[in-house]
Amino acid sequence: MNSRNRSHVLTAQFAPRVSARGFVLKPCCNHMFRRRAQRLCSPAMGEFDLIARFFQRPVRRSPLGVGDDCALLAPATGMQLAVSTDLLIEGRHFLSTVDPERLGHKCLAVNLSDLAACGARPLAFTLALSLPQADEAWLAPFSRGLLALADAHGCELVGGDTTRGPLSICITVFGEVPAGQALLRSGARAGDDLWVSGTLGDARLALEVFRGTLLVDAAVFEAARRRLEQPEPRVALGLALRGVASAAIDVSDGLLGDLGHILKRSQVGASVDREAVRALLAAGSAVDAARQLDFALSGGDDYELCFAAPPNALAAVRAAGAATGTPVTRIGRIDAQPGLRLLDAQGQALPVPHASFDHFA
Repeated sequence: MNSRNRSHVLTAQFAPRVSARGFVLKPCCNHMFRRRAQRLCSPAMGEFDLIARFFQRPVRRSPLGVGDDCALLAPATGMQLAVSTDLLIEGRHFLSTVDPERLGHKCLAVNLSDLAACGARPLAFTLALSLPQADEAWLAPFSRGLLALADAHGCELVGGDTTRGPLSICITVFGEVPAGQALLRSGARAGDDLWVSGTLGDARLALEVFRGTLLVDAAVFEAARRRLEQPEPRVALGLALRGVASAAIDVSDGLLGDLGHILKRSQVGASVDREAVRALLAAGSAVDAARQLDFALSGGDDYELCFAAPPNALAAVRAAGAATGTPVTRIGRIDAQPGLRLLDAQGQALPVPHASFDHFA
């Protein structure tokens, strides 16, 4: 799969960066909670007790779930499997102070967001979990948040792995999409409109409050914090955009960086309206104009969809947004000329100094 701020060094209390996507694309957990040489255990609860208590559930759509060496999936006739993996590590992708229920939600949400960008319907997922200890007080809310979101999207937990180690969470998600109908990064064409769902930059605002670089009202912070810790994947919108959008990506590493992936794969350029992007920050009145733009362009951890669509699909795009209860905003256009241009209200090109998150920068 595939989040934000150049990793600044933070205190131990406030771990770094607004981001949650790893660039690891290969499946990482293809054995179903098998016993490891190094067992995860506590005096009261062993590894298999942990799995049975918090993660083992009957499956309804998948032929075989937790309990064997492999799970079995059965996509419908005419469907292709869409597969994505995200790795989240404490201190790198989430704060040590995060509510475990919100963390459970987020670690699946970031994967479902990839399916949304592909126009795929969720089927199942696997979970690889490394824990410092088997803490029931942490596992109960974590699994509750994880499985509540899974149930909301009909996505079954079919296997994974557990071990003792630093806190890290790796999920591989599986979805299905009709053959030939997947939304890809490579389909944008010159003349297409450029769109974004929802709002951008709110998660970055929350991170800056955690970092101590920004003060905002409590209500503003809580709303932004929820966007950081409990994002909502745009699965319904992604499904509605099949046959409408020409290209799509989920915004995890920042709008400019992720849009850049579409431009590269489609071999096109783009012109982006600065004021349209600045207005995407929900709490825009809480920060100055420069931060509004910075947060919206390169904040990351937004998990919204950025997509291109032909101009004659404008009504269909708006209908998809309305049908799914998702705001959609036109922010620019796709150009034949390579490169990304940020335009002011007069259509004049501006410098583009903002950078997106890089896991190894």
